[in-house]
Amino acid sequence: MMMELTFSKEITTVCPELCVAVIEAAVVNSEHNDALWEEIYQEEKRLAEHYTPESLKSRSGIEATRKAYRALGKDPSRYRPSNEALVRRFLQGKHLYEISTLVDCNNLASMRWGYSIGGFDLNKIQGTTLELGVGREGEPYEGIGRGPLNIEHLPVYRDNTGGIGTPTSDHERTKISLETKRLLFLINGYDGNESDTMACGRDLQDLLRRFAHSDGGTLRLFRAQA
Repeated sequence: MMMELTFSKEITTVCPELCVAVIEAAVVNSEHNDALWEEIYQEEKRLAEHYTPESLKSRSGIEATRKAYRALGKDPSRYRPSNEALVRRFLQGKHLYEISTLVDCNNLASMRWGYSIGGFDLNKIQGTTLELGVGREGEPYEGIGRGPLNIEHLPVYRDNTGGIGTPTSDHERTKISLETKRLLFLINGYDGNESDTMACGRDLQDLLRRFAHSDGGTLRLFRAQA
């Protein structure tokens, strides 16, 4: 059974234009792929020629995500969305983190298209429906590599057990590992641009075919306001 996605009224009220591209795929992960990293380096070079850490905020997907944070009551400069944080990192002269091929594919697509992308081990998700809601005061959440994260007022995907992903950080419980065989990608189009959100999804499918021994899996689009 394929994963379904629903949206809480809290989200649809604040982000009525939101669309989310969903990829489910069978994959083989690896520690490193030279050809993939060559593409990442080329993308870093391209983006460095066009953006500064400040002008980066004007990219459509980043600007819209920051606007959603502010509307929900969260400071996007303190809890930076991943689509902004990734590119800011190398624009400031720091190296991107190298995690694994699947996570690196995620990061490359996010850099190219400017969208935050949640990446999850599908076998670790509880249930077959995710709801995108808003984080509550004191809600427990352990961000990957960050420890306890205050997700109050952040957009958060929840499965039957609790939160698994926000645009700032995904949860340790459902993170991708070298043992991941089935993955779920959620591409967050807060700007409502369905064409670019799906194009980002097709790009990710291509990366999975080339670097993760996958057929690309399935790609579907969900809208906050159907």
